[in-house]
Amino acid sequence: MQHRDFYSKSHLIVSAVRILEYRNAEPPAINAVCDMLSFSPEQGHLICNRLHDMGVIEKVKGPFGTRLFVRDHLKLEEIPEGEAGTGLQEEIEKFQNDRKNFRQKIEDFQARKEQEQKDLFAQIEEKLKKGTAR
Repeated sequence: MQHRDFYSKSHLIVSAVRILEYRNAEPPAINAVCDMLSFSPEQGHLICNRLHDMGVIEKVKGPFGTRLFVRDHLKLEEIPEGEAGTGLQEEIEKFQNDRKNFRQKIEDFQARKEQEQKDLFAQIEEKLKKGTAR
């Protein structure tokens, strides 16, 4: 049975976290959860990041990698059933748009600084001309 909607995948992730925590007596790493569910690491990280943002799970980075804890499993029910979730392609497009916006901000900043520098040089040149004309 294929679980394609975000609601089902979220329940699977939380269940896997609980099972692996019970089995190993320690919080599981994201990769262990992905291996158990046969999810790609990218897909697992994407779902876990979204669940973390929603407050369902807690991600704690430590010396042995990122570990997962169930924070509030009841928030899973706030996810509408049948919601496709954000796909990897959508996330890539969002990232590219963010990069494009960031590049535009840098270009605007550089253009503004260049104009300020030109204005400053013009003011200095004007003062020098006034100083030599006296």
